[in-house]
Amino acid sequence: MEIWVLGALGRTGRGITAGLVAKGLPVVLVGRNRERLAATGSKFVVADGVEAIAAEIRQQRPSVVVNTIGEYAATAATIARACLPGGHYVDLAADLVAVPRLLDLHEEALAGGGTFVTGAGFGVLATESVVAKLCDGRATPSAVRVDAVASVAIEAGTLGVALAASIVDALTTGGREYRDGRLVPSRLGANAQTLAFPDGETAKSASVPSGELVAAQRVSGAPSVTLTSGLAPTSAAVRAVLPLLGKVLSVPALRRFAVRRLAGVQAKAAPRPRAHSWGHAVVTWPDGTTREGWLRAGEGMDFTTAVVAEVAARLARGEGKPGAHTPASALGPDVAEAAGGTFLL
Repeated sequence: MEIWVLGALGRTGRGITAGLVAKGLPVVLVGRNRERLAATGSKFVVADGVEAIAAEIRQQRPSVVVNTIGEYAATAATIARACLPGGHYVDLAADLVAVPRLLDLHEEALAGGGTFVTGAGFGVLATESVVAKLCDGRATPSAVRVDAVASVAIEAGTLGVALAASIVDALTTGGREYRDGRLVPSRLGANAQTLAFPDGETAKSASVPSGELVAAQRVSGAPSVTLTSGLAPTSAAVRAVLPLLGKVLSVPALRRFAVRRLAGVQAKAAPRPRAHSWGHAVVTWPDGTTREGWLRAGEGMDFTTAVVAEVAARLARGEGKPGAHTPASALGPDVAEAAGGTFLL
């Protein structure tokens, strides 16, 4: 039984690897740079590009593959399919292109006896798990609102392709929400608000297109679902130009250029802005009953790496439901607690 970590030398990959090693699980690092991989002293596989990685997976048959290389809409399906039959796949996608695209592989994963989990991390699980807790044992609600506000320490260095692509794709997708059970356009940056957290701190958030919407709708069945995120710009001036910027960046050549330039931006190290990261949900039923809940976590990236390590470990033990799922759907909302989160319901 081996767990492969793709992109193992990046910040996220290093954190996931450390978490898996701490659980006593056999980890194989996968990347392009042989010298850097060899310097880790760990077992490794050198593969450059999605097709090369998929070929190695089909040949060597790892039990679980963790994908941290980004551009999940383009990489996830090829890599996940290579895990079948019998293997499992995990990624950190959180956008409204990649998450539904992997979930569409549900029947293939079922037929191949594998479990595919997308959205493993703060970006989907922090809100999905709260909604699952609030809706457990109850009738289908009429409306759900979720809010995700991560507190992330910035590591010095370039932003990287994965993060750059996520930012650009959020702009080009535009706002989204569920109305009457359908995912429909809304204004990017709408519903700007200031959230007051249970610990007394506050943060601003606004609407963004994100995989949290899909996860919250699937776990609740609610026909109306809205989302705000602490990652969204909240100033009126910036929100006013977002639709135009999104249209410009939707041109493929301009999108590629923007991703390349943004990926190379040098970020300065900075501490996390708040003590905790928060996932929040308000669920309303047709009779007017409302329930509210929070998931409190630590630093956002640390929580994400802990979630991925926990999900991969459980899949390696054969605990996941076959098919394609988001984390709470595959393993239950308690996976958020196992990764260090605390529910306040």
